[in-house]
Amino acid sequence: DVQLQASGGGLVQTGGSLRLSCIVSGSGFAFDDYVIGWFRQAPGKDREVVSCVSRSDRSTYYTDSVKGRFTISSDYARNTVHLQMNSLRPEDTAVYYCAATLTRYGSRWYCPRAHSLGMKVWGQGTQVTVSS
Repeated sequence: DVQLQASGGGLVQTGGSLRLSCIVSGSGFAFDDYVIGWFRQAPGKDREVVSCVSRSDRSTYYTDSVKGRFTISSDYARNTVHLQMNSLRPEDTAVYYCAATLTRYGSRWYCPRAHSLGMKVWGQGTQVTVSS
């Protein structure tokens, strides 16, 4: 089974930066077969997709509110996906989750539909708090 371990959350001031990491483990895991994404859930709100990456088509996806501020990247040698978050805003405050799903589709097709299609595997959340 594939397992995900997220880390890197914390408390920062507006305009600050954080780097989240998601380590993927498990027998039979191959980056080429998966879309891996970061999602977040703020208090009282639905969980939303933030960013995704897929090696199969070398694509990335970002939700509009984080474009130009967040960067997703993959370290294939370490089976790790990072989310570099810059210029953080109070509205970025949420619990962030990494998730993965086995799919033949790339991130740009799958992740806008992830809410309805679902993600197969979820890691534990990591809290990101941005103070004003």
